[in-house]
Amino acid sequence: MNYDIADAKKAPDGVKRIEWADHDMPTLARIREKFAKERPLKGLRMSACLHVTAETANLVRTLKAGGAEVVLCASNPLSTQDDVAAALVKKYGIPVLARHGIDNKGYYRHIEGALAHRPNITMDDGADLVTAVITSHQELQKRIIGSMEETTTGVIRLRAMERDGVLPFPVIAVNDADTKHLFDNRYGTGQSTLDGFIRATGKLLAGQTFVVAGYGWCGRGLAARAHGHGARVIVTEVDPIKALEAAMDGFQVMPMAEAARVGDFFCTLTGDKHVIRPEHVKRMKDGAIIANSGHFDVEIDLEGIRKLAEQVVPGVRGTEMTRYLVGGKSVYVLADGRLVNLGCAEGHPPSVMDLSFATQALASEWCVRMRGKLAPAVHIPPREIDRTVATLKLKSMNIRLDSLSPDQKKYLASWEMGT
Repeated sequence: MNYDIADAKKAPDGVKRIEWADHDMPTLARIREKFAKERPLKGLRMSACLHVTAETANLVRTLKAGGAEVVLCASNPLSTQDDVAAALVKKYGIPVLARHGIDNKGYYRHIEGALAHRPNITMDDGADLVTAVITSHQELQKRIIGSMEETTTGVIRLRAMERDGVLPFPVIAVNDADTKHLFDNRYGTGQSTLDGFIRATGKLLAGQTFVVAGYGWCGRGLAARAHGHGARVIVTEVDPIKALEAAMDGFQVMPMAEAARVGDFFCTLTGDKHVIRPEHVKRMKDGAIIANSGHFDVEIDLEGIRKLAEQVVPGVRGTEMTRYLVGGKSVYVLADGRLVNLGCAEGHPPSVMDLSFATQALASEWCVRMRGKLAPAVHIPPREIDRTVATLKLKSMNIRLDSLSPDQKKYLASWEMGT
């Protein structure tokens, strides 16, 4: 087994972490049982570029139970939990290429290693595997049945590939399933991002001004959670509909140039680059704290801010915080602009990833079942997957639904009856 992990001796701790997460992932566990019986992925090679966390470990265990030969590499150098990586290799027999804090060269070496597996299916957080196949490994394109993508940023990239006519195989936008973005992006990102801020800074949010850049589902979740902690929330947006929604949700809306003057905390969640730039940092108050919760580390123009700064001091409060002295004022950046919820905390809680990864697993099964029938485009998972996952989750929560009577079903299917 070809793998690259930091410390195999950490495997027992990783097993404990994986089992703890598994307890809060009953929906995925049910699907794992189903996969073990039916083996829908038997004989297929899968290469996954995901956050190497305890929750992800339970997903790849499920894929392996379904018969797939899985190789896992990390989608972010700071999100890898080294004990989990060790446990996957030593306890569960799944090759992992991931080390916490690996440099950029090593990161792409691991992606190359995952593609050396010659996959039939790829699975991405951010579309790096698909990008590498298109740019460097065209010989793999005919082997690949399809790919799964679980992030907003990745789906943006993939839709651009589709528009440019370079997408060589179907991609399932798992992120666009309701059981993913309505819960993972909103509740998971909202809670885990605040967790990262609090762990890294130890600061009280109540009474502070929290600037949320972007009001997609991730931004909505963070704004709601920051407000719940007693912060005054400002939203910055470029989309008039999302800006209007933020305003009607009770938040102030203004350009970043204005918000920069009054914010205490700033977080980007847009999927775009350079949302916070040097001209914004110049306006920020002494002690302002900046972080990013979008997938890639491009949302904050760190290179421009470094050139602007008179002094850069890493490791101010642990390794996750860097101080930039700009115009005699101190501005702090968390996790070097990478995902703050994984760089400074442990990511989403298992109970919300239960939904995302259950959807991911069933989408993989559906992709295989639809082999040869899907165009090389970005596809949203079918509605029945959402309904299956939601039903299983509700059952695990002991929540029951009403049911329609025959008369109600007839009414909803008819048009004759009016006022």
